Amino acid sequence: MSDVVADPAPRHTETEAAAIRAGAVPARLDVRWRQPSLFPYFISERVLAVIEFHLDRGSGVATYLQLVHQVRHALRLGALRPGDRLPTAKEVVAQLTINPNTVLKAYRELEREGLVVGRPGLGTFVERSLGETSMSDRVRLRAELIQWVRNGRQAGLGQEDMQALIATVLGDTFREEIA
Repeated sequence: MSDVVADPAPRHTETEAAAIRAGAVPARLDVRWRQPSLFPYFISERVLAVIEFHLDRGSGVATYLQLVHQVRHALRLGALRPGDRLPTAKEVVAQLTINPNTVLKAYRELEREGLVVGRPGLGTFVERSLGETSMSDRVRLRAELIQWVRNGRQAGLGQEDMQALIATVLGDTFREEIA
């Protein structure tokens, strides 16, 4: 797999590593536009950081922005961490059949934001993360959210109903914190 980058050093605490081995922690992020899916992926006790870009050509969102959003999403979820290498422009072009300038524009935007840094001859590397929560908190919250979604489906809510409810609750909650 050309989009798999081996992590030279363990990136997780022993507790997190044990949770990953038990299958409780997402170690691989298949970053899809609007619908991220998390899957465990292991090779000899080392966690590999992987980001696979996917495009929604009918979304009306510029291709380079879709790539930028997917990297930000992976950073927030902790799937990408400082030191991880993003796929090269050549790898992304081969995977998505897009213009190399589109990939370079996305990477320049991420670099302008201070999220990644380009190293000539080596690639583009994550400079800083966006997620502030611990892996154990993310795992716990994800499990609670999965249960909430299952309860919602049992109550007859569809995906759009749940998205509207979540958006409303998020808006209300953050407005309350500001007030």
